[in-house]
Amino acid sequence: MRRNSWLTDTWLIFRHAIDPTLRNPLVLAIGLVQPLLYLLLFGPLLVTGLPGASWEGFLPGILVMLAMFGAGFAGFSLIPDQRAGVLERMRVSPLSRTALLLGRVLRDTTLVVVQAVLITALAALLFGLTAPFTAILLGLGVLALLSITLATASYLLALRLTNEYEFAPVVQSLSMPLLLLSGFLIPMDAGPDWLRLLSRLNPMTYVVDAERSLFAGEGMSPETLTGIGVSAALATLTLLLGTRAFRTAR
Repeated sequence: MRRNSWLTDTWLIFRHAIDPTLRNPLVLAIGLVQPLLYLLLFGPLLVTGLPGASWEGFLPGILVMLAMFGAGFAGFSLIPDQRAGVLERMRVSPLSRTALLLGRVLRDTTLVVVQAVLITALAALLFGLTAPFTAILLGLGVLALLSITLATASYLLALRLTNEYEFAPVVQSLSMPLLLLSGFLIPMDAGPDWLRLLSRLNPMTYVVDAERSLFAGEGMSPETLTGIGVSAALATLTLLLGTRAFRTAR
């Protein structure tokens, strides 16, 4: 057995997966359209129209939405590979089956983080976002953990579904309630009790709270630590399930 073969194979799969994006950066730009629309057309209205609102409180929700729709739909790319038999051929090759997942997830996480950096820089240039630099780096780390979770879950779902017509509505039906209940645009504190209860049951809420706490300069507050813990636990759990599924899938 090759030493550290899964690491080498993960790098090979990552390079193979990200090469199309590097050759055509328009794909990266298209993924920025939705968060840019929220940032430019909805952000000024919300930040100036609501008492106590700020860009440091608004932008984290946009970044979480970016991860949701960027990494959450990653499984789309796996379905054509399954249909064409590409994935099956890779499975019978000497490549590590774990690397088949990890390389793809690394590509999806990298793209989300790069897009998040661009959105954050734009918010700073246009609207005077003043979050501490170290807090932004920690926020990107939490966002990376969330992206790992969402991308892995998306690939798990793609292994179960056979075509894009089933995949898209299922992901949309799952992602929208999670996103809306996370309070990604407006904190849920002012909502009715039943809505706040549903929000507390949603793990995405803790990620949004952690991002807001970091961008507000609160450092390692209880919200930050809880969000980091939830993100790390979810990423670990989905990776364990995902690698097992890729190793045992036929």
